[in-house]
Amino acid sequence: MKKLVILTGAGMSAESGITTFRDSGGLWEQYRIEDVATPEAWSRDPKFVLDFYNARRAQLERSEPNQGHIGLAELEKQFDVQIITQNVDNLHERAGSSKVLHLHGELTKVCDAYKQEVIDIGYREVRMGEKLGNTQMRPFIVWFGEAVPTMDEAIRLTQDADVFVVIGSSLNVYPAAGLINYVHRGVPIYLIDPKEVVTNMNVEFIQKGASEGVKELVKRLSLEY
Repeated sequence: MKKLVILTGAGMSAESGITTFRDSGGLWEQYRIEDVATPEAWSRDPKFVLDFYNARRAQLERSEPNQGHIGLAELEKQFDVQIITQNVDNLHERAGSSKVLHLHGELTKVCDAYKQEVIDIGYREVRMGEKLGNTQMRPFIVWFGEAVPTMDEAIRLTQDADVFVVIGSSLNVYPAAGLINYVHRGVPIYLIDPKEVVTNMNVEFIQKGASEGVKELVKRLSLEY
């Protein structure tokens, strides 16, 4: 089977009602990135950060995978599909995708201060005073300014791709945005986004949202393979 590697960003989950920083000018509802998604924010006011992710977890529990997520899962019937996602939600898994690599962590998981101990808590709230190991339980999220531990694996997967697809990513957030540069020459690249995305790579652009874009992708792939 051909290896289909798909990089998904915030636009993948937007149709499921998951708010994105990109669409709101660097704000997530009333929150600034600097106040909720950096190690400095956690040091300054951990309760504020916990409350933010508790709200995101509750939002995720109410959300459902959209037709884009479902369409990608169904592609596993024809391709060896590997999803690399910048998203921290679990909508790919809930749609049925079997191989999902999370670059920026997972919302339904928490860890200790050193990210050595990780547990899945589902959608429940985390409170101050709850510990993992000897440290305050924190969201298992890769915040801005932190290293991306799964990046090497993402690069390896990208280099193995027979077809590479980007969905709902502005290609502005690094190091994830740099993955496209590891696609081997001659490998077809599809880019799905309703907004214009600037790239110097030779891509086949599908200017649609995730659900309609994946539907179009499936059509084009069925003609090629």
